[in-house]
Amino acid sequence: MHLAAPAWLLALLLIPAIGLWQHRVRRRAPAAGRERDYADAELLPHLSGEATTRRVGFWGSLTAWTIPWILVVVALAGPRWDYANVQVFAPGANLVVLLDISRSMEAADTTPTRLARARQEIEDLLNRAEGTRVGLVAFATVANVVTPVTDDMESVRRALPALASDLVRLQGSRPSNAIARARQLLATQPSDSTRNVLLVSDGDFQDLELDAEVSQLRDQGMRLHVLGIGTTDGGPVPGPRGGALADRTGTPVVSRLNAALLQTIATQTGGVYQTAGYRDDDVRAILRATVAGAPARKLGDERTRVWHEPFWWLIGPAALWLLLEFRRRAPLQRVRGAE
Repeated sequence: MHLAAPAWLLALLLIPAIGLWQHRVRRRAPAAGRERDYADAELLPHLSGEATTRRVGFWGSLTAWTIPWILVVVALAGPRWDYANVQVFAPGANLVVLLDISRSMEAADTTPTRLARARQEIEDLLNRAEGTRVGLVAFATVANVVTPVTDDMESVRRALPALASDLVRLQGSRPSNAIARARQLLATQPSDSTRNVLLVSDGDFQDLELDAEVSQLRDQGMRLHVLGIGTTDGGPVPGPRGGALADRTGTPVVSRLNAALLQTIATQTGGVYQTAGYRDDDVRAILRATVAGAPARKLGDERTRVWHEPFWWLIGPAALWLLLEFRRRAPLQRVRGAE
């Protein structure tokens, strides 16, 4: 047994200091103050409140807060004993997902909406991304990193439901900004691992800087895969206040899946293009392309020690002690008054 953060034990030195301070204050405190000059002796307990509260002596008060303080401090020090050797798995593939959250992704030509379908596709990918580290970037005109490249799929999964088009102030879609952020994230990953980018979008954008960013991906040995969301028939783009979004002439704006554009930019880097469907074939194809060429990793070559830290065994009794103290020091009864 040992402590993870023994420096917390220094907080126990406060106990004698506060105990000495309490002792000095109690000795200097007057018994009844100036109330003796104006009230009868039998009324003093009601005037001072002593008739409705329990009086606690010095040692009782010191014990009441010292015991939970010791329990909490020791818990913060991190007592640990017993451990397990866990196999370390170093993924050989890295994937940054770029999710388009522009207004066109709210079109309902794909049930229930394109954006909802995109989130479901990413969820399916996370469920099957064994051996792959995943990062997430949400973009419209501006790109924002939601999660860095990580093997903690649960953290990426928790962030998905909050991603919606109403988070965007500047409407439009510029995937070039998102690709630039993805390159920054992948640049920190090991050079012997594969580095991939997955663009999840309907292709309804005009980005003059897109070709330059795709070329930089190719030159740096990174592949761009694309998952198209939507249909070629398209659907009206909903407005921010309900109804359909209209152009300057009042005509409803219809957004269509631009599969040709998406497939072209995926081919430029040796990536794959898939149109989102109701089966998981699209996600499986992208994951196969992601891990293609990844170095083989062996399990069991590296191990890490994971300690058991049952600090809650101390927090529980401390909380129970405080609850009992609050109950014990509650008012005895309501005073009806002196006659």
